[in-house]
Amino acid sequence: MLPIDGLLGAGPDCCPIAGKKAGQPGSAGSSMAGPWDAVLRDEAALKQAAVVAVDAALLEGVLMRTDAEPNASEVVSYAPFTLLPSAVPRALFEQAYAVQRDFNLLVDAISRDKEFLERTLASTIKVDDFTARLFRIHQQVLDEGLAQSVFLGINRSDYMFDCGAASPPALKQIEINTIAASFGGLASRTAAVHGRVLRVLGKPEEAARLLPNNPALGLAMGIAKAWELYGSPSAVVMFLVEESQRNIFDQRCVENELWDRNIRVIRRRFRDVYEQGSLDGTRRLFVDGQEVAVVYYREGYVPSNYDQQNWEARLLLERSRAVKCPDIATQLAGTKKVQQELSCPGTLEKLLPGNAEAVKRIRATFAGLYSLDVGEEGDQIAATAIANPERFVLKPQREGGGNNLYGEELKQVLQRIKDSPERTSYILMDKIEPQPSVNYLLRARSPLKASKCISELGIFGVYVRQGTELVLNEAAGHLLRTKAVEHADGGVAAGVAVLDTPYLV
Repeated sequence: MLPIDGLLGAGPDCCPIAGKKAGQPGSAGSSMAGPWDAVLRDEAALKQAAVVAVDAALLEGVLMRTDAEPNASEVVSYAPFTLLPSAVPRALFEQAYAVQRDFNLLVDAISRDKEFLERTLASTIKVDDFTARLFRIHQQVLDEGLAQSVFLGINRSDYMFDCGAASPPALKQIEINTIAASFGGLASRTAAVHGRVLRVLGKPEEAARLLPNNPALGLAMGIAKAWELYGSPSAVVMFLVEESQRNIFDQRCVENELWDRNIRVIRRRFRDVYEQGSLDGTRRLFVDGQEVAVVYYREGYVPSNYDQQNWEARLLLERSRAVKCPDIATQLAGTKKVQQELSCPGTLEKLLPGNAEAVKRIRATFAGLYSLDVGEEGDQIAATAIANPERFVLKPQREGGGNNLYGEELKQVLQRIKDSPERTSYILMDKIEPQPSVNYLLRARSPLKASKCISELGIFGVYVRQGTELVLNEAAGHLLRTKAVEHADGGVAAGVAVLDTPYLV
């Protein structure tokens, strides 16, 4: 176990807990680990708590299959998680929840605006084949005429707490995930684990302050509402799943909520749809002889998910009457190029007319976002980023974590593509500077050691629209993920971040 006195108090000069520069009167010091400073110095207690924590995770069902056997549940392990819940500024946490319904409205508006998507993605689809193929299916479905009349959106808006400026910490959006937003299931079970740990460490009052959180229920309620509006009681919900299903228990949490409501669930892969899927004369979708009311994608967000058969299966699904979560327009709404375009003056006002307060709440979460489209403006920002790579993040049009470029790597890639149209497949974003805190990241077969960590807060959103009427619009719960500061990018599924619970301060 590492000595942690050197880690406590380490990090930049800003203090998210007090909202002041470290060293000012009333400051809680420069580490966000403030609530647990005393606990973190008791190595014997931490070792005992770690043993309890792992057993609690197994008892609560915070589980993943193993790398060795991703498609079997005979041997499973706990999903990686923090030993202690991480401090999160209450005001920023509440701000993230307050803006989520606005983001739901925004994503829905983008998905319905054919001209906006066409104009925004025009340069990207010339150089990014994956986005181009998605867009061609989108166009084909619109040209044929939409058979789908009920629309279900499940998204997760991810944030960090920026301490880069001299002002108080600010909530800044990293991205919004509009397809296969994961860990709503396991996040529903993580707070109970941290509550147990705090009690073992003699912190029962702090344990009682951990917020209840059940995104699995919120996501299932959205799926159930879409299934109900589809209007066929014998139809099933189909989870469209990966070939390798390590994260099946996260999905089972949502699935079980549906079974509890007597809604049948089947799990199929793209290749199953290709082999067994068909449309009838009214474009109802049947897979293996069963009518499908809702297709819930947990796959299909990166190029490696597709071969030619899988693309044909995706087109079949998109042409059908079934409620897709997401439909392909909503997946396109989550691209990085759209994220960058939303930051341009006047764009939000056009998409959300007459909704000035929502526009204000959304805009307050934006970090600086910059286009690399060919032209003088793109040339200037590319040159600035090459000269100051530490200030930016270079983001391709990809989901799933582990794709972004930083520092020297960012500089090398930009130097290579700066005079090529290829640069338009990326956007630049100001690098957010969160405040590190000290925690222990519990992973199977890894030694117990203290790490300087940063956290990312995700808020799940769910909405259902029937025709033009929005019948459901909710924030459905939260996900906190934490990783060691040396890892620039990547999530839990990528093996970098771990599950966490917010402790509001």
